[in-house]
Amino acid sequence: MPTAPPSSYDAALETRVFWERFKTEIIAALIIVVLAIIGFGAYRFYSDRRAATASALLANAKSADAYQRVIADYPNTPAAADAYLLLAEARRKEKKFTEANTTLQVFIDKNPNHELVSTAKMAMAANLEAMGKNDEALSMYQQIASTYPNSFNAPLALLSQVYLLKSKNQTEGARRVCETILTRYRESFWAGEAAQELRLLKPSASSEPAPTSIIPPFLAAPSARPARPK
Repeated sequence: MPTAPPSSYDAALETRVFWERFKTEIIAALIIVVLAIIGFGAYRFYSDRRAATASALLANAKSADAYQRVIADYPNTPAAADAYLLLAEARRKEKKFTEANTTLQVFIDKNPNHELVSTAKMAMAANLEAMGKNDEALSMYQQIASTYPNSFNAPLALLSQVYLLKSKNQTEGARRVCETILTRYRESFWAGEAAQELRLLKPSASSEPAPTSIIPPFLAAPSARPARPK
């Protein structure tokens, strides 16, 4: 009775046949994978080298022109993002508030998920205040507080609203913002600042007791004369 050949022999034969039939495609696929790995490694090396060079250049930059050079020569690097913020600060120091805000807006547009976006918006609001555009500044502070409630800038944006509302004699609005700070950030430094501002705010007209009407003596109704004894 004939015996069946070993199964391992069948597997080896099938593998050999498969290799002979598809070896060209397999080799081509392996080459593509190897080239992709090499290309990715080269790209990472190039990106890291470029980012390091940009960081070194930014570390030595001390002027607006130097910051602009980093932005122009190394766009889309972390150093370029930082250079936008430093350029905006340099322009603010020169009292070029409009140019500073334009730079900050470019930073935000190019880096919408950057961790310092709320800080850039705070700087824009402060620049608007410096230009006397208090209504626009107030609107931006409100946007920051509502859009980034968990950021470290949120309580500062709220407190900045208090100062602007006080300057506009909107005492009730300032009071509500102080109460919001005390509710949301009760254990923070900002809560102490809000409590101090709240104590300085004059009580609203509705909460003040109604003044006692004082009638001058000459306008008062004459009192009844005591009856004469009989």
